[in-house]
Amino acid sequence: MVLDLVVIGTAITLGPLHNSAFILLLSSRRGVRKGLAFLLSWLANLVTVIACVLLLTGGEAPARHTAPSTGVACVKLAIGVGMVLYGARRRRRPPRPHGPPRWTARVDGASLATAAGLAWLLQPWALVGAGAATVVAANLSSVTDWIALAGYCLLATLSLIAMEMYGVWAPAAAGAKLNALRTWLGQHQDQLIITLSLLVGLWLMGRGIYELVA
Repeated sequence: MVLDLVVIGTAITLGPLHNSAFILLLSSRRGVRKGLAFLLSWLANLVTVIACVLLLTGGEAPARHTAPSTGVACVKLAIGVGMVLYGARRRRRPPRPHGPPRWTARVDGASLATAAGLAWLLQPWALVGAGAATVVAANLSSVTDWIALAGYCLLATLSLIAMEMYGVWAPAAAGAKLNALRTWLGQHQDQLIITLSLLVGLWLMGRGIYELVA
């Protein structure tokens, strides 16, 4: 479980879409507050998903080769196949210029509630779903599993935490460097999405198959 959560959490934190949106929020009026609202909402989403899974499982991992464990393996396999197909399809598609989303023109006037809602909208739900399927194996009687769950949430939020702290402690330098990072993310958005989709998709497929046959 721990290794799966590390892979999924890393893929989530590297996603270009939410990182670009977060940089836009930070560079807007009252940017630090909007960034904090986005960050806390993002983290709350992850915690809520984990809490729902643990409520369903009772905090105990299902036994191997039972219906629940088989179902979880099938979910991982399905998500992995979907991500690989999406990555392959996007790779074959001719590159297109990416214009800024319509909401970016209104980011200066956005409220804290809007910033928080944007975090839920930009969650990579396929990866969050894969994380939820992995959390099914958590055992709340194990301190190690508690640490793994907390580490997963922090890892999946790490890029946002780093940018928020940078914006707080060095706002002048952060503005220029983060905007340069947003430009780079925009130029390489397709490559990043394709790479993450294929790599994590193949990983989930392998894990799903292994759990079905082992």
